[in-house]
Amino acid sequence: MTEDRPTYALGQLFGAGRAELMDHVPHCRRLGMDVLHTGPCEATVRLPYRAELVGDPVRRVVFGGAITTLLDHAGGLAVFCALSELKAIATLDLRIDYLRAAEPDHDLLGYAHCYKLTKHVAFVRAVAYEHDRDKPFASCLGTFMVGANPSESPFAHALRARADESA
Repeated sequence: MTEDRPTYALGQLFGAGRAELMDHVPHCRRLGMDVLHTGPCEATVRLPYRAELVGDPVRRVVFGGAITTLLDHAGGLAVFCALSELKAIATLDLRIDYLRAAEPDHDLLGYAHCYKLTKHVAFVRAVAYEHDRDKPFASCLGTFMVGANPSESPFAHALRARADESA
């Protein structure tokens, strides 16, 4: 008797973060974000603390838009890590609850888990934190459209181009 195991399009890339998981997103590259870890239906992304990302100069707190980008990207990557075949995705809804101010002078981490995947919609829970995922400064619920564009996913295109270059 063989147990059916899910197949993941990104399964070969699971584990420690790899540059090809971020290189195709210019906005994230500009922010200096990198992927720390991926696994089945989950991803952890880092946003390095930099003075240019500060939105409140008195408290030195990172601008909320950068935190939104961190959680949106971690959520999208968790969806990609849940797919059996890469498809284009689009954020439909992203609700972020700020629980407290992020600590200044610390890298910010975003962890996301895709907890439900249907044919056309993926559902994600995420948190943003500095040191301990169990002590987040923000929590997030996201909904992503799967197969948002019938053309090849930009992510799939970037991975294929990288593979062609190394061949």
